[in-house]
Amino acid sequence: MKTIDELLAEGVAGKRVFVRADLNVPLDGTTITDDGRIRAVRPTVSALAAAGARVVVASHLGRPKGAPDPAFSLAPAAARLGELLGSEVAFATDTVGESARATVAALTDGQVAVIENLRFNAGETSKDDAERGAFADQLAELADLYVGDGFGAVHRKHASVFDLPARLPHVAGGLIATEVGVLKKLTEDVARPYAVVLGGAKVSDKLGVIDHLLEKADRILIGGGMAYTFLKAQGHEVGISLLQEDQVPAVQGYLKRAEELGVEFVLPVDVLVAHEFPDLKTKAPAHPTTVAADAIPADQEGLDIGPATRELYAAKLADAATVFWNGPMGVFEHPDYAEGTKAVAQALVDSPAFSVVGGGDSAAAVRILGFDENAFGHISTGGGASLEYLEGKTLPGLAALED
Repeated sequence: MKTIDELLAEGVAGKRVFVRADLNVPLDGTTITDDGRIRAVRPTVSALAAAGARVVVASHLGRPKGAPDPAFSLAPAAARLGELLGSEVAFATDTVGESARATVAALTDGQVAVIENLRFNAGETSKDDAERGAFADQLAELADLYVGDGFGAVHRKHASVFDLPARLPHVAGGLIATEVGVLKKLTEDVARPYAVVLGGAKVSDKLGVIDHLLEKADRILIGGGMAYTFLKAQGHEVGISLLQEDQVPAVQGYLKRAEELGVEFVLPVDVLVAHEFPDLKTKAPAHPTTVAADAIPADQEGLDIGPATRELYAAKLADAATVFWNGPMGVFEHPDYAEGTKAVAQALVDSPAFSVVGGGDSAAAVRILGFDENAFGHISTGGGASLEYLEGKTLPGLAALED
């Protein structure tokens, strides 16, 4: 895989360089609530601009239905990128139309433009190869070179991720090179003990990575909504907690296999419960109670790991040499249910382990809860992409960058 360093060494002055970034940031109206992904791609964009390239940045945001939708405009992300670069960033109000062509044509050496949300065009996400390819042909007209740096999208077979690199000379950007290097540390010659912490809502989202990591990890810690399917698989009452009943047999199989392989599965020993889900807008006090994990009342819902579990998980992470964490331990957006996620984050900060925060809600939680990002070994920009890589899957966007 050729890298941006090699491209810069060859020279890019005067060249139109298409950077497939991941500017898919959370918005409250037009206000960006977490700019981590924009900050992550800034070094690549800055390096290209400093070398005299005419930089065309493209990304998706959200899930529009293949047509323009003002709620998903990249305009706020373009403005924030300009602030981070310290220079004006031009913005095209379409993807491959008149505005995009005119905006790119107006660029001079060292200038940067952002084109509108790629998913405003149905060709970006089409499952039809011809439709996707036609959109990639239009995108290719905007550039001379391609830099893939949107790690959060490399697991998608989309036009700008998979088809466009085949139409232009292509390299991996600095962010993707870093992300792949980190993931190799989690899959090849891993420093041990190797601990994996998995949380989030649905156990079905994590079964693939559990299956693959059972052959690699020394211990797996489970939290979040998915923990209740594990507790149910052990025969415990989980009340009205989030539960994927259809996944119980699969989970039972993984628990048995882990025992056979000598992999330690660590489940909550206590949880915070309440009669209803908390109000995340008003953050009104929820008044949870703590119960043993095998004694959840039938009319209550588990919403975070309890204090004994926090201590247990911190102890299980203290001697680890490598830690991968994906998924919060509870409803961290509400202060009454943030302590479990906070405890795992603090345990990673305190541990000498090489720690990787696997993107998505985990990365957002680290920032929202006020942790110094530099205290972790790496914070990924792609939760889904990280998980699929760890599952051993071929990621279309990475395959497209191989020569």
